[in-house]
This record gives sequence, C-alpha cells and structure tokens, in this order.
Amino acid sequence: MPEGHTLHRLARLHQQRFGRAPVVVSSPQGRFSDAAAAVSGRVLRKADAWGKHLFHHYDGGAVVHVHLGLYGTFTEQPLPMTAPVGQVRMRMLGSDFGTDLRGPTVCELIDEGGVDDVVARLGADPLRRDADPGVAWARISKSRRSIGSMLMDQTVIAGVGNVYRSELLFRHRIDPHRPGAALTESEFADLWTDLVALMKVGVRRGKIVVVRPEDDHGAPSYAADRPRTYVYRRAGEACRVCCATIRTEVMEGRNLFWCPDCQV
Repeated sequence: MPEGHTLHRLARLHQQRFGRAPVVVSSPQGRFSDAAAAVSGRVLRKADAWGKHLFHHYDGGAVVHVHLGLYGTFTEQPLPMTAPVGQVRMRMLGSDFGTDLRGPTVCELIDEGGVDDVVARLGADPLRRDADPGVAWARISKSRRSIGSMLMDQTVIAGVGNVYRSELLFRHRIDPHRPGAALTESEFADLWTDLVALMKVGVRRGKIVVVRPEDDHGAPSYAADRPRTYVYRRAGEACRVCCATIRTEVMEGRNLFWCPDCQV
C-alpha cells in the first residue's frame, strides 16, 4: 500500500499539472461516471493530501476523494493520451497532461464538509505544516498497545505504512513490541523528528530512503529498483549493523520486521 509521501507527491504533481485550470474528467470504466460529469470542465482549485488520502478541490465546493488502498495507481501521460487500457476508474485531462486512476479503494465525490469528516478520523500527518505531534503523543503515552501497532494506526499518525514503521523503529533501536506508555517523551520527539525528515525525502525523491550512508553497503535491496532497508523484507538475513538475524511476524495485519539484538 502506498505510504503518505506518495500521496503528497501526487498532490504536488497534480497541482502543478492540473491546478488552477479547467479539467476534463471522465470514467472510462463507468463506475465514477456521474461524479466525473459533475466536476468535468470545472477549475481544479487545489490538490492536497492528508495521510494516505488525496483530495482534488474543484470550484463550486465539489471534492474528489481518493484512497489508493493496496492496488490503486495513477499513471501520467503527456497529451494526447492513448485510449484507456484496463479498468480506468477516472481519467483527468488538463492542458498538457492527463492521468488515469486504476484500482483505488475509494474514489468518490464529496464536499468540503466530507473532507472535514475524513480528516477528523485521522491523526497528525508528519508532512503537513499544521501537524500537531502532541496529539499523537497524548494517545501513545497512555496506551498499552505496542508502538509497532500504534504507528500503523492512521487515527494516531496519518501516512505511516509498513516500511516506515519497521525502519523508523530500527533507526531508533526501539523494540516494536514495547507498549506506547513505555516510551519516553524524548524518544517520541526523536521518532517524530526523524519521521518528518524521512517522509520529506520520500516526497522529494519518490522513494523511501532510510539507510544511513555508513550502513549503505552489503546485501542488496529487496528489489532492484528500491534503496536498501535495514530490516524491511529482510527476514532471515543478517542485520546491517550487528549481524543478528532479522525476524518477522504479523502485526496489525502486516508483516513486521525487526532486529532482536539492536531493538531492545
């Protein structure tokens, strides 16, 4: 599932390519036809993101809300675009570029009040300037849930996914099973500061870069087009720092990875 930096990156791209101008919107698949017709030809005022949610704000108060889920993707093309291929839920055409959306969990038309309702269910987003980490700390510091679980809870911190969860906790040598209430305020502050910095790198580079230069050697990445990770998708391999065997288990429905020696 795309993590928060991907949605912020998409918001910036869509703002650059489609913002402040009329956009032609259609639904080649047909499942979004009525909503597409309601905004087609309107000016896209703003594209922004909160956590893993993308919002296209149109003149007149209509908002297209997208959550990519596990399989959703946007594909971009310069105009003229080729004929739609596959199940294209939404196609947007601007003056120079177009984009196709396939396979989202959510693609719906709401109003600004609906945006407020979505955001009210979400925690602080590290990539937003108005983020308040104090709200997240208040919840974490009072909970007996594991910090590994709470980092994946979008109502606590919005935008963190499985990669950032595993890698952030490794970088700070924190056992993912430790209860939130067992963290110190200083530890949380360091986690938050590092998370903000890492996610900003993700927005800028379009990839999750987490390994420090001094550790960026040894075994290759888990995929040819991805930077190295410390623990993510490295179960059974040697830790890049201490050589202990990386472990894995399912936590919050996703595979968690950690080093039993470094993270105590």
